[in-house]
Amino acid sequence: MEKIMPQRLNVFQVAPAAVNAVLGLQNYVEECGLEHSLLELVKMRASQINGCAYCLHMHSADARKAGETEARLYLLSAWHESELYTPRERAALRWTEALTRLSEASASDEAFAELREHFSEAEAVNLSVAIGAINTWNRINAGFRARHPQDRQRSAAA
Repeated sequence: MEKIMPQRLNVFQVAPAAVNAVLGLQNYVEECGLEHSLLELVKMRASQINGCAYCLHMHSADARKAGETEARLYLLSAWHESELYTPRERAALRWTEALTRLSEASASDEAFAELREHFSEAEAVNLSVAIGAINTWNRINAGFRARHPQDRQRSAAA
């Protein structure tokens, strides 16, 4: 069995003001008017791309609370090939991938056009802020190897 690397530091203890700043952004996102279930899909997809176990653990539970089905959560990484997602969700997921993978390819005109078919200007900005926020959390949590509850339970049992 592969050894899980230890947490590097606890950002919540080391830099609470920084965490509070990111939490302020996250609070804005939660109140911006976009559907909660859509935001959870976006958070999960960005977290899949970024390989953030902590955020995937958190947002899979949050997505279920928001009414997401197991099938939609299981197929999220292959949303391109599934009809389970609405056109609005598909546009949001495409935009999430575009902004999360900026180093691989810029946010294309096609992705933006699809976004604008389903989102107002204000919604497009709010969605982009949501994508930026989850990418920030992913980088903090993955970078410092934040331990999600399942890892902590497994370590305690070993």
